[in-house]
This record gives sequence, C-alpha cells and structure tokens, in this order.
Amino acid sequence: MADSERLSAPGCWAACTNFWCTRKGIILFAEIVLCLVILICFSASTAAFSSLSVIEMILAAVFFVIYMCDLHNKIQIINWPWSDFFRTLIAAILYLITSIVVLAAPGSHSKTVGGVLGLIAVCLFSYDAYVTFPLRQQRHSAAPTDPADGPV
Repeated sequence: MADSERLSAPGCWAACTNFWCTRKGIILFAEIVLCLVILICFSASTAAFSSLSVIEMILAAVFFVIYMCDLHNKIQIINWPWSDFFRTLIAAILYLITSIVVLAAPGSHSKTVGGVLGLIAVCLFSYDAYVTFPLRQQRHSAAPTDPADGPV
C-alpha cells in the first residue's frame, strides 16, 4: 500500500509544478506572497489592519490548492470561476479602502510601506479578477475555432 502511494506522488508533484507554471498559478502565488509581506508590514506598525491580509492570504492559498489539485473540475456544486472572481473583486475593493485609510493617517514607515503594497495588491487582485472573469472566458471559448466558421 505504501508503494502505491509513492507511485502516485510523482504524478501529484508533476500536477503541482504544471499548475505553478500557468498564469493563474503565478498570480495566486504572487497574491499569497504579497499578502504575507503586507501582513508583516502592518503587524510591525499596528495590528489593526492585519486581519484583511490574513484572510486574503488564506483564501488565495485555498484557491491555489483547489486549482492545483484540479478540485474545481471534481467538485461541481460550486461555480469556481464566479467564486474566484468575487473573491478577487472584494479583495481589491477592501485593499483599496484599507490602503487609502492607512496612507491618509500619519504613522510609521512600515505602515506607509504596507499601504503602498496594499495599492499594489489592488492592482494584482484586479488583474486576477480580469483574468478569471467568467463571462470573458465564455466569450473566448465560444469563438469559432475553424476559420471557415468565422466572419469573412
């Protein structure tokens, strides 16, 4: 039984590394790292704004694992593209509000750096929302694949 688990491990590792090389994998990994850096900056100055970074880092890690293990194709009860789109949209809005509040108030340098990184997170999460927008994906998949089917 242990041998069969070892034999499945290279396939699992290959699936993990294949997902890391995709655009979505790189974006989710960048979101996790950026949330961790923002968490460190906010925790160094004040713990008031760190909960947003913790929650978004956990959610990004959960979606990273879901996409990496191909669970979005196996669990079809949840509409994963819409869930991911709303996660990134809400994260972008909350990071924008938090960054404006942090940058408007006088504080330490780490708080200012956290606010600026929050604005960078707004851009990253907005780009992720654009990439995962479900209606955009449906339009691209509905495009004719045969040149004879398309407009002349």
